[in-house]
Amino acid sequence: MARPTRTSRALSQNFLADRATAEYVARLAVPRGRQVPLLLEVGAGKGALTVQLAPRCRELHAHEIDPRLVPGLRTRFTDTPQVRVVAGDFMDTRPPRTPFAVAGNVPFSRTAAIVDWCLRAPALTDATLLTQLEYARKRTGDYGSWTLLTVRSWPRYEWRLVGCVERRRFRPVPSVDAGIVRIERRGTPLLEPDVYEGWRQLVELGFSGVGGSLHASLRRACPRRRVDAAFRAAGLDPRVLVGEVSPGKWLRLHEVLAR
Repeated sequence: MARPTRTSRALSQNFLADRATAEYVARLAVPRGRQVPLLLEVGAGKGALTVQLAPRCRELHAHEIDPRLVPGLRTRFTDTPQVRVVAGDFMDTRPPRTPFAVAGNVPFSRTAAIVDWCLRAPALTDATLLTQLEYARKRTGDYGSWTLLTVRSWPRYEWRLVGCVERRRFRPVPSVDAGIVRIERRGTPLLEPDVYEGWRQLVELGFSGVGGSLHASLRRACPRRRVDAAFRAAGLDPRVLVGEVSPGKWLRLHEVLAR
């Protein structure tokens, strides 16, 4: 009998070891009735999620950075023609030019870089990612606060926390639970392309902390009376903390300040 493959701390490996969870993640990534021509899986590992994703898409590229795991993956899916096992670092992959989705049990230490890759891919339709629960909650506003990345990308992408996974469903067992994040490109962006750069600058200025408050930061770019009017329109107290401002209220601020 072959010895089990040891995990690598350097690669932040925690393999999904619960079939029901893998099925649930696959259903979220590819809902029933949806056609997915191309799906990229990040961190295929031993194939627990791969085997659930494969029947749901026309073509699945299962990426695995650990060379010790690649032969086993290729053997397991040798009779599954829609699965292509890709050896190497997912981050070295050039985004497809045609519409595609991403799914995977993301190495916790590389979550930020993988999410950034997804957001920069012009043809990405959506991503369903298993991440640290804290990351998932912070990015989706589940703590009642919002991050710069989420607000800045909100006109183009919707962020949702769609599930939690208890840490004991992984091997080895990580120190924290996981969350399932859905990042979906909007069919119709909330802002026109020609104003998006102004939106980005406004949001980044607001999160800069310059002046000690959001209200003070925005006054560096706009007259006080306009900032006051924007806060009234958004229903915001001038003393509000920047993280407490939801994306919807940011859109109202932008609407007034961009006039």
